[in-house]
Amino acid sequence: MTNLLGKIVFITGASSGIGLACARAFAAQGAKILLAARRLDRLRTLSGELEKTFGVPVLAFSLDVRNQPDVERAVRELPPEWEAIDILVNNAGLSRGLDKLHEGSVPDWEEMIDTNVKGLLYVSRAVLPGMVRRGSGHVINIGSIAGQETYPGGNVYCATKFAVRALSQGLRMDLLGTAIRVSSVDPGMVETEFSLVRYRGDAERARKVYEGLTPLLPEDVAEAAVFCATRPPRVDVANIVLMPTDQASALLSSRRPKS
Repeated sequence: MTNLLGKIVFITGASSGIGLACARAFAAQGAKILLAARRLDRLRTLSGELEKTFGVPVLAFSLDVRNQPDVERAVRELPPEWEAIDILVNNAGLSRGLDKLHEGSVPDWEEMIDTNVKGLLYVSRAVLPGMVRRGSGHVINIGSIAGQETYPGGNVYCATKFAVRALSQGLRMDLLGTAIRVSSVDPGMVETEFSLVRYRGDAERARKVYEGLTPLLPEDVAEAAVFCATRPPRVDVANIVLMPTDQASALLSSRRPKS
């Protein structure tokens, strides 16, 4: 196993859900944690928790991955002791609505594409040159079962996650011979703020997404990311598809009737 003690782990979208769980999981391994998200207040709370619980250094900063100049500036202006990022967890992402394509909202499309695809590209482009220079590093992209198969109403969101899958594969080819590893973790249903964001704060509609079944927890996905990062250097876990036992595919799940 690769020891993560003292490794610098940069996590985007770290203020909640899978990103927050990844921060805790990597901190538990003794890693130094770089936290980035738009909600700085949440990051500050998480920073204090990680430092107190795990005794690891944490640096948090507000970042919208959709803003390429800000992404480039944030990485360029990292303090010297934080520059040598060992592991990048591209987690920031979201979904909006379930409209049919011909009835869809163009601003919703742009928000998903700008965050899920372009944001991943901007952060990777800013971080990877340093990894290449040092001849080491690991990129872990958090994808989705929606990047493996489409579902009704998922059109543009699924397209963005198919793009994450393609970018992970292409990046692995581009980095061949550098010793930098590229992994993607593609979960099925995970109970996070994902559905609340998709339905713009409609808590009742979001709750029904997970009604009658047991979804994954963010911690399950974080464990998979840590598994990828802790394999021996000779091993690159290219892709993990992680599903709830109650879900067989993007379209098929088992729900228990209300008692």
